[in-house]
Amino acid sequence: MNDRQTERISLVQTMFPDGIPRLWCPLLTHYRNDKTIDFDRMESHFAYISPWVKGFLIPGSTGDGWELTEEETLQVAEFAVSHMRGKDMHLLIGLLRPDVGGVKGTLSALKGRNVFHLLENKGADPVISPPHICGITICPPRGKALSQAEIDSGLSEMLDMALPTALYQLPQVTENEAAPETFARLTEKYSNLIFFKDSSGNDRIASSSVDKGGVFLVRGAEGDYARWLREAGGPYDGFLLSTANSFPRELRSVIENLEKGDFKAAGETSERVSTVIGKVFAIVQPLTHGNAFTNANKAIDHFLAYGPDAASRPGPLLHAGVRLPREILTATGEVLDNQGLLPERGYWE
Repeated sequence: MNDRQTERISLVQTMFPDGIPRLWCPLLTHYRNDKTIDFDRMESHFAYISPWVKGFLIPGSTGDGWELTEEETLQVAEFAVSHMRGKDMHLLIGLLRPDVGGVKGTLSALKGRNVFHLLENKGADPVISPPHICGITICPPRGKALSQAEIDSGLSEMLDMALPTALYQLPQVTENEAAPETFARLTEKYSNLIFFKDSSGNDRIASSSVDKGGVFLVRGAEGDYARWLREAGGPYDGFLLSTANSFPRELRSVIENLEKGDFKAAGETSERVSTVIGKVFAIVQPLTHGNAFTNANKAIDHFLAYGPDAASRPGPLLHAGVRLPREILTATGEVLDNQGLLPERGYWE
């Protein structure tokens, strides 16, 4: 074990004295009819999820993190900090911007609004206050033509900010991936790189033979959940999933059954959720606004919020100001009903 890994372990123990949660949710951002953020609805949705999920990324890509204005990002971050204060919750704040300048600008704005401030740790790196904020989340700089040297340089500049950091692999947006060798160099250099999420579906870093340096690895790609965790022989420590917005209890049960060695029960639940999400992702695929993670979960959450007759209500607003159409909702309701996952009553009723 090298010095960086020892420092990382110490930092993780400071930020997560009871261990890093194994299930994380990138909370949806809801909107009122006037397109402002609907914090009442978000609070109710958060209350629905929180019995099973103890880690949140806000805003993540599922929460429109790439589309939110800086002011909206600040509002959503302030909401998260306020509603998790004093609870057994952990929060990663998403700095989802296309370049280093954008990340630094949003971070400066967050500090200016007193969303959080730094406390000097006894170790090599600072920690964040309030204590339930456990770090920031960054992506590689956007650009299909970027070399690994350029990706390494951009990420290094962000990691030089010396905050506990989660690295988010999302080529669907950034148009590139940090290679396993780049990741290994960063973990060797930066003890404040403590968390890694991969939503690519390629799993190149987690499945590679490079030294991960004790970084906590979570999978963000959807489907076939049971086989990806270490108990089942997979490469990941946990999940950070868009579908934790919709199936928090089911995903928690997959993890718990794997921990107990009940691979049959974990597999059955995993298959059920995978079937639903695969079909709903296909249903929302033709939409030209938003992204599949957001749109699929907003369609499912509409039924969780309003119950079996949700399709008769106006569809949820996307950040672009358009609603999910009724035909999308009707098809989603049929999928949920067929899998026995249509609620009898909604949490928002």
